[in-house]
Amino acid sequence: MSGKRASLLAMFIALSVVGAILKMPSAVGSIALDAFPALIAAVLIGNRSGALIASFGHLLSALIVGFPLGPMHLVIAGEMAVLVWLFGMLYEAKKTKWASATFAIGNGLVAPLPFLFILGTGFYVAIVPSLMIASVLNLALALILIPRLVPVFEKRGLASL
Repeated sequence: MSGKRASLLAMFIALSVVGAILKMPSAVGSIALDAFPALIAAVLIGNRSGALIASFGHLLSALIVGFPLGPMHLVIAGEMAVLVWLFGMLYEAKKTKWASATFAIGNGLVAPLPFLFILGTGFYVAIVPSLMIASVLNLALALILIPRLVPVFEKRGLASL
């Protein structure tokens, strides 16, 4: 791994930590704006990097509030990694609307499905509204920033390191 790539990963993880501090009111304290740096990174420096940043971002967001769902946060980190990787793949294929819909619906409705079976309908119903709002906000921030950052990254030779 090059020094530039390591620095970019560290920078995006740091941005994810900042987003992790910006919490959404919810039944669980780990819903935050930690995914938008990962979405940006998936487009700018690659899908795998975005997935890595997404999983770290969620784990750091959960750490800040004391892992309220215990080891289930590892499952959530995995789900986040898959969703961000998929977003990056679709965005790269110029399917921005599909990428956006897949992330928003996947993160807001599909990702919490395991909790429907583990913690019940009440928990799922309580978590989905704030999770959906956070998904859309993370997505909106990423979609606003990506077109503005692509030329900067390309100019400096940092895109898809």
